[in-house]
Amino acid sequence: MPRDLSRLNATYAGDAEGALRFALSGALGRVAMVSSFGADSAVLLHMVAGIDRATPVVFIDTLMLFPETLAYQRDLAGHLGLTDLRVISPERDEMFAEDPDGVLHRADTDQCCALRKIRPLERALAGFDGWVTGRKRFQGGDRTALDLFEHDEATGHLKLNPLAGWDAQQIAGYLDRHALPRHPLVARGFPSIGCAPCTGPVAPGEDQRAGRWRGQDKTECGIHIVDGRVIRRRAG
Repeated sequence: MPRDLSRLNATYAGDAEGALRFALSGALGRVAMVSSFGADSAVLLHMVAGIDRATPVVFIDTLMLFPETLAYQRDLAGHLGLTDLRVISPERDEMFAEDPDGVLHRADTDQCCALRKIRPLERALAGFDGWVTGRKRFQGGDRTALDLFEHDEATGHLKLNPLAGWDAQQIAGYLDRHALPRHPLVARGFPSIGCAPCTGPVAPGEDQRAGRWRGQDKTECGIHIVDGRVIRRRAG
């Protein structure tokens, strides 16, 4: 890890809002917030809105999201007064060429994620130096060793995970304290919410993301994978 990131991680350890305020100050260049408008998203979006409502917020509509997510995205963005919400989707020509019937996820979930999430996000972040994510260590899997500040060697972006050290109780406490609206699927047993075909409810005692790609050796869509385990671009 570059020395300056080690220093930032030490300086802002335990200070989510301070780290976010620093990142959005311009000290790190142009920074966007990327949000799924999922189960815990209201916490970080509320912090962003409190610092600068004009912060670019990128939302990926994969065209396979739950209707509840799309409604929640509209309601929460309006509630928080976000003024630069950027809704992005897969390219039409790529969809027609690679998944015209909308069933690619049944044969190859990595390719489906690359088509619907990874490539659209890479295009959306092309003009930015860094981006903010909502990942947390308690979500398990590859996230347990998450740093506050990290560098994505594949894209050159700086990534900030302000809530990396937060636990479920801190998330719930913040939501209650600020009377923030919840994603409607959380009450139905969905603590982590992605595309409808690849997301299910989670049983008590399971990891928060156990309902994602259940039955597969896959825990991430690929947006946060930089070691080649998930296809990032079309081959050929």
